Amino acid sequence: MPLNPKIEQVLDMIARAKRPKLHEMTAQAARASYEKSAPILEIASAPMFAVEDLRVPTRDGATIRARLYQAVEPGWAEPAPALIYYHGGGFTVGSIDTHDALCRMLARDGKCTVLSVDYRLAPEHKFPTAVDDAFDALVWLHAHAAEFGIDAKRLAVGGDSAGGTLATV
Repeated sequence: MPLNPKIEQVLDMIARAKRPKLHEMTAQAARASYEKSAPILEIASAPMFAVEDLRVPTRDGATIRARLYQAVEPGWAEPAPALIYYHGGGFTVGSIDTHDALCRMLARDGKCTVLSVDYRLAPEHKFPTAVDDAFDALVWLHAHAAEFGIDAKRLAVGGDSAGGTLATV
């Protein structure tokens, strides 16, 4: 089966960039490279009513970053559904910053609030830290839903790649 022409173009751009392979770098260097490369696949950034950076407490006493996207003004009479989104990146790269445009698109097109979760990454944070962070963010949003005009009975979880694994768990 032939490659989709757009995917073929992306793979060609990656090959021409001649960047070192992520698995050949330290985790920190791989994160920086991934962050720098993320715009290659970037989609247009959708306008939002509000974007708020938050700190979410975790069970071990730490806090993690999260970003709340509201495409439209919260309807306090009719609270919005929400998606808790976990980014991909093999549990070692990726962040709420690398997935910003995607989360904006999900909020706009899904007509929902999106909470993007910056779970802690390996190798510094061993399993099950990412799983615990993902679940703690879900529990936190459920407890604080009314503060953000969210219907606590209409929460969904999702993600791409490693984030899809976290959503499934």
